[in-house]
Amino acid sequence: MAVTSDRVGSRLRILIIAEAANPEWVSVPLIGWSLANAIRQVADGHIVTQIRNRDAILRAGLVEGQDFTAIDTERLDRPMSKVAALLRMGKGRGWTMMTAFSALTYPYFERLVWKRFGADIQAGKFDIVHRITPLSPTAVSPLAAKCARAGVPFMIGPLNGGVPWPPGFESARRKEREWLSYVRVVYKLFPGRRKMLQSVRAILAGSRFTASEIPHIHQDKVFYLPENAIDLERFNLQSAQIITEPLRACFIGRLVPYKGPDMLLKAAAPFLRAGQLELDIIGDGPMLEGLCEQVESLGISQAVTMHGNLAHEGVQAIVSQANLLTFPSVREFGGGVVLEAMALGVVPLVMDYAGPGELAHEEFAFKVPIGTRHEIITAFSKKLEQIIDQPDMLPKMGQRARAWAQEHFSWQAKAQQVHSVYEWIMSPDMPRPEIIPEFDVNQTHNSPKNS
Repeated sequence: MAVTSDRVGSRLRILIIAEAANPEWVSVPLIGWSLANAIRQVADGHIVTQIRNRDAILRAGLVEGQDFTAIDTERLDRPMSKVAALLRMGKGRGWTMMTAFSALTYPYFERLVWKRFGADIQAGKFDIVHRITPLSPTAVSPLAAKCARAGVPFMIGPLNGGVPWPPGFESARRKEREWLSYVRVVYKLFPGRRKMLQSVRAILAGSRFTASEIPHIHQDKVFYLPENAIDLERFNLQSAQIITEPLRACFIGRLVPYKGPDMLLKAAAPFLRAGQLELDIIGDGPMLEGLCEQVESLGISQAVTMHGNLAHEGVQAIVSQANLLTFPSVREFGGGVVLEAMALGVVPLVMDYAGPGELAHEEFAFKVPIGTRHEIITAFSKKLEQIIDQPDMLPKMGQRARAWAQEHFSWQAKAQQVHSVYEWIMSPDMPRPEIIPEFDVNQTHNSPKNS
């Protein structure tokens, strides 16, 4: 089936490949579900996912066979997952190891997808086949070449991952069991990767780094589109941005070395002791006991509250009372918590590196250059001092952050952005769409009605 523009203006028929798509889980499965389901609101989308997600999707109200299809790959996935879990040596660690094993088993999933839908694809029953997950650029899609031979465009992404560990954080890298990260580049030699890149019609890159890893010859297919977005119904409060002392700051994330909660405590300690700042830490992890001891040793227990893990309702209730999201993580692929804070009108203070650095614009956020631990602590402390001395800027920045996040980073907006790429694919003469425009401080950004 040749690609034509005769369907542009009507609802496009999209076969959505989302091996990980689960409305009841977090991280990649929640991203896969949220984007796939949002696309179904702007196109006739049929989701193809793994059997482990079936019950949750049914509970979400979708009809099996009509809205989605579950593919059973457990006979291969289950034993491989057990091996990967043993090699990663600890829950929540060794993500590169898990990604590597997933990349090895994923082609089997697509083999079964083709067995189920190959005839329909060849018959032209879908306008585009779009692989949303895996998000990892290391996963090869054999479907791309098969769809190309059938004359049906294949699209992939958003892809993200592999952001280099910054110098000076080798200890954090080892604690995360990221042994394979040292040889990650070998994925570029995976069989089928070159053919996949040749066959795809569009590639969504979730980060500038991932976009830069796509060979130059294929850059005309690449669109920058961060994979994270916010659910406007779940994050619907707004920070009052009260700027009388003490200001309130928050940290959200797993309590592990590379996210830097210990660096934050040290940087903020003078202001916490002086009563100029209060800090809420939301999350749990292996550093919890050590952080509690650090709070005591720094003499800041009266100004720091450790909340542990909370449901999103609890997170929103606490974060919406804050002025600042203080998040010195040195290796974030996406930065979903940055978007969530922005959606609540909370001003981010983040590292100018990877996901958070790309999401946080200087007109509504503060960014600190990546560096050594000492440099980060010093820069964070200096920036906090400047903010505390001049808090009047925070309300306006919070308003801009909220408007920008709600206008461009809701799941509804994300679906429209993806749909603009669909239309570009279907109409080769159409100019490349501008998915996320450059921030313009002079432009009025209209927030959704529930803002």
